[in-house]
Formats: sequence, C-alpha cells, structure tokens
Amino acid sequence: MARDGRLKFLRRGKLSGGLADRDGQRIASAMEELRHRGKATLHDRLHRVRTAFGLAVQAGLAAGLAYLVAHRLLKNPQPVFAPISAVGTLAVSLGQRFRRTVELIVGVAVGVLVGDALIYFVGTGAWQLALVVTSAILLSIFAGASVAIVIQAAATGVLIVTLSPSTENLEFPRFIDALLGGGIALLVTAVLLPLNPLRVINRAARPALDLLAGQLDACADAVRSRDRDAAQQALFRLRENKEELAALSEAIEGAKETSTLSPARWHRRSELTHYAEAADPIDRAMRNSGTLIRRAVTMIEDSEPVPEPMPDAIGHLAESVRLLRQEFAAGQEPQEARERSLRAVSEAGRAYAEGVGFSGSVVIAQVRTTASDLLVASGIEQEEANRLVRQAFGDDRQGEPAARNPAAHPPTAPPVG
Repeated sequence: MARDGRLKFLRRGKLSGGLADRDGQRIASAMEELRHRGKATLHDRLHRVRTAFGLAVQAGLAAGLAYLVAHRLLKNPQPVFAPISAVGTLAVSLGQRFRRTVELIVGVAVGVLVGDALIYFVGTGAWQLALVVTSAILLSIFAGASVAIVIQAAATGVLIVTLSPSTENLEFPRFIDALLGGGIALLVTAVLLPLNPLRVINRAARPALDLLAGQLDACADAVRSRDRDAAQQALFRLRENKEELAALSEAIEGAKETSTLSPARWHRRSELTHYAEAADPIDRAMRNSGTLIRRAVTMIEDSEPVPEPMPDAIGHLAESVRLLRQEFAAGQEPQEARERSLRAVSEAGRAYAEGVGFSGSVVIAQVRTTASDLLVASGIEQEEANRLVRQAFGDDRQGEPAARNPAAHPPTAPPVG
C-alpha cells in the first residue's frame, strides 16, 4: 500500500511537473517581457533627461541672472517675480518663448489694472480677493486672451490684493520684474546659452522614427512567420505615437525660434529646412504604416497568399526610416534612405506580380504610399516622388503587372474602417 501510494504520488508529480514546465515557460516569458519593459523605461527616462538637460541649465542660469539683476542693479530687496517670470518663460513649449514673454507682461497689466481698481473701491480681504480673481479672468477671456494671459492676470490679481497692505508701490516693480525675467530668459536662449537646434531636433525625432522603424520591422517578421498576434501588437504600439510626434513638432518650432533669435545659430537655418519640411510627411508615413500593418493582420487572419518579397518590402521601409534619421542627424543628403525606399517599392512590385489577395493588395498599396511619404520627407517633391515610386514598382515597364499575372489584384486605396 505504501509503495502504491508512493507510485501514485510520483505519477502525480510527473503530471504536475509537466504542467509546471509549461507554466514555467509562460512565467519566464512574462518575466523576460517585464525585464525588457524595465530596460526600455529606464532608457526612455534617460533619454528624456538628456533631452531636457539643456533646458534645465538655461532655466537655472536665467533664474540666477534675473535675481542678480533685480536685486543688485534695481535694488529690489525681494526680487521674487523676476526669476519666476524667467523660469515661466523657459518652461513653456519650445518655439513659444517670445510669445510667452509678451503674455507675461500683458497678463501682469490686466491683473494690476483689475486689482488696483477694485482695491480702490472695495478694499482688501477674502471676498475682495475672490472678486479680483473672478474679474481678472472674465476680463481676459472677454478680450480673447490666451490661457497663459488668463492665468497670469489672475495670479497678479492675487499678489496685488494679498501683498498691497504690507508692500507699497507693488505694481511698478511687478511690471519691471515680468519684463526683466522674460527678457533675461530670451537673452539666455538667444545669446548666452543657445541650444544647438539640430541636436534638439535629432533627439526629438529619434523616438518617433525609431518607433516607426521598429514596428515596421515587427510587421515584416510577423508577415514572414504569419504571426497574427505579433502583427497586432506592432499595430498597437505604432498607434501610441502621439507623444513622439508632438515632441518632434515642438522641437521643430523651438529650433526655428532659436535659429531666428540667436545670431550664433543663424547658419543652421538651411539645415533646419529638411526637418521642418519633413514633419508632415513623417506624420503621414506613420498613419499609412498603421493602415499597412492593420491590413497585414487581416491578410494573415484570412490566410491570403504572402509572396516572399512582401515582408522584404516592409523591412526595407523600416531600414529607410532608420537611414533617414541617421542621414538627417549627420547633416547629409539622405541618398541611402531614398534608395532603400525605392527598393521597398521594387520588392512590393515583385510580390504583387506573384499574386496577392485583397488585403495583400492594400499592403502593397501602402508600401508604395509610405515609400512616397519617406521620399517627400527626404526632400523630393511629391510629384517626382510619385513618379519614382511608379517607376520602381514597374508601372513604366512594358505592360501592367496585372497583365503579367492575372491572379494578381491591382493595388487599391485602403478602405475606410
């Protein structure tokens, strides 16, 4: 009995061990994914720190200078508003600092006007403070002011009401501090410590372009192995691109502002043109790649034919994106990126000639469209990019591809939905 019991226990152990092995594999896979995410998160945080380092140094320098000038030169015993205005100017989005300085001054003017007027008639106190803030906000909104002006007007009204009883003649120093802080912030940005606009854009462009290239690579691998889940995961990740695109657009605007205000960066204007003109086609390439991957998912689900050149075409698109980033960062003409885009189109033409289904034809069409977007991003005119795509695909050869392979479907525009 004891022996039989021990054998039953061993048999149960073997069964549970097999289950444990399968569970262990799943757990190990999950832990590996968590470790990868942890590394990616740390990498992203370090990238954000490197990106913001220049701004942090600018803000520190501007705050210190604003305090020093207000305290030593203007003899202000408590120069609080000047460094706050300097930091407030630099804290806004790149490309809006000059506008922010004007908004600071306008907001201060509105707050002082409303605060002084109401204090003169109703005095100071809790309900007077509430009235001043409400009036400053409503007056600013009525005048069509921006959110920054509205906030600054309300904050200035608060300061006027709360500090006027203990501090005389607060209004004029508040004007001076706002002007001084904003002016010093612009001085630091334009003259004393201007950031390299190309470096700013390169750092901002890297996450967006790496995301696009990475998910196109993932899609190519998924199509090659007919892994529907992997393709779907690539689609999910590519759709989470709003933050990357917003950072790129903001960096481009900031680079334009720097190259306009800073004499030391005027020689960068021509180089910035590439990035400035590339923002829209990169955005379109993102959206068209999303359609490409979504149709690749459907193609796998429907068990449509996957010609061997098709995943190669998608992979060439990914490499084209990487080359575009590298050549832009080096200040080079993106010749290799253009060549790789056309190679992607050529492979797509071969895949089409071998025969594809409906979703496959959409994938082919989106390879062509995305390649055209990347060519435009590289500095080629849209009409010329379309001509090169048609030529690389084989539309200019003798006979249409559909005539060479009756089983093939013509590339069509992606359907809605």
